[in-house]
Amino acid sequence: MPQPRPDLLKLLAVYTALALPLAASAANQPLATTDTGKLAGAVHNGVASWKGIPFAAPPVGALRWRPPQPAAAWNGVRQATGYGADCMQLPFASDAAPLGTAPSEDCLYLNVWKPAKPASAKLPVIVWIYGGGFVNGGSSPPTYAGAALAKQGVVLVSFNYRLGRFGFFAHPQLTRESGDGAMLGNYGLMDQLAALQWVKRNVAAFGGDASNVTIIGESAGGMAVNTLLTSPMAQGLFARAVVMSGGEGKTVDPGLAYVEQVGVNFATAKGIAKDDPQALAKLRALGAEQVVDGLNLANRKVEGAPTYLGPYADGKLAIESAAAFASGRFHKVPVMIGATSADIGGKTGFMVAGARSLAATLAGQGVPVYAYRFSYVADAIGKPGAEHATDIPYFFDTVAVKYGAQSTKKDAAMGKAISAYLVNFATKGDPNGRGLPAWPRYRPATDEIMDFAGSGKPEPKKDPWGEEIETAKAAAAARLAR
Repeated sequence: MPQPRPDLLKLLAVYTALALPLAASAANQPLATTDTGKLAGAVHNGVASWKGIPFAAPPVGALRWRPPQPAAAWNGVRQATGYGADCMQLPFASDAAPLGTAPSEDCLYLNVWKPAKPASAKLPVIVWIYGGGFVNGGSSPPTYAGAALAKQGVVLVSFNYRLGRFGFFAHPQLTRESGDGAMLGNYGLMDQLAALQWVKRNVAAFGGDASNVTIIGESAGGMAVNTLLTSPMAQGLFARAVVMSGGEGKTVDPGLAYVEQVGVNFATAKGIAKDDPQALAKLRALGAEQVVDGLNLANRKVEGAPTYLGPYADGKLAIESAAAFASGRFHKVPVMIGATSADIGGKTGFMVAGARSLAATLAGQGVPVYAYRFSYVADAIGKPGAEHATDIPYFFDTVAVKYGAQSTKKDAAMGKAISAYLVNFATKGDPNGRGLPAWPRYRPATDEIMDFAGSGKPEPKKDPWGEEIETAKAAAAARLAR
């Protein structure tokens, strides 16, 4: 019998030594099986995570300005340890949550965090919808990481949706291409719907309860939550909702002809005539930077004919939400709603007064509502008034991530309290729980809210700005009536 060659034995030993760490690493990775394939994630500090999971096909080439298409399945195990690209945009330096990836048109990815230790029962699910005026934002900012919430016993899902002209665009040739009855224009909202449908199909593979999903969004994300609350197409996709600085929900229908004209204006600005039979092909051939064309939160106003509109009521996915809320045509799920004390529009304006108005409308229809105002200012900020978006790290319990060495014990305590309220709300539709000040259900007659106060403690109280807001509202209505 021939003996093995010594040189081959040495080579085999080297390969074995190299392969063992890889095998051990793979063996230690948490695995999850979705409807498109198997995923290998990572575990850190008691939390398992999977990142960069495709929930739809890349919306590029011929799929630019089309509803999200199904993601392709894959063979074997896909590594899911890094964020996918955030959606195409022009980032800006003063963003409250700077992106962690370079933007790309190939961006329809989501992320999942859960406790690493298997739970005995299915966990409540929280799905995050980022803000950014529908022109900026993404799921990769460290402030939005879901590990701290997952440690408290939930599955946290975040996802990307198309922004700017990639997410909200119409043109007569697009309408003809799509055909009668098709959804048009609101591609970013369609992405949100597709992500929620993915959650419904797949979150059980991560230990989540698909029947107990809470959607939460801030600013544009809060506006998106308002839209989803009234969308007939979102039926059954969530059981609770959190609206952070989302106003009172006034999605309107300007008419398809106007929405198309905005797209024609953009095409004309790029030298593409309205009657050019190849207009749509030429628009899809534009480079991603050409489509962005300098649009971001710091530069949304243009002179001349408008070339970007944003979300609008299309009558299918997005309906005129103010009328829907007023008439009771919305998903009657428990809602947590509020704004920051120095939010956009001031104390009697858009965000603060809008949240108060919508809280009253929903509560008046018998919906469990928990209203809040975030007045706390981190010691690191050092100026009065809680500005727009400063509440996010407290809801996520990522204060230390946001402020680093400047964060204080008081900051951390407020983050622990607010995130605990959120987890309680996601679990049972009521934010109250052991060790927390009682948060009263909102009723217009008593007008009690939870103030996450500058003292560093949650303080339930009658809205101190209520009378002033109502007086300003009445004055505005009188002016319009003249």
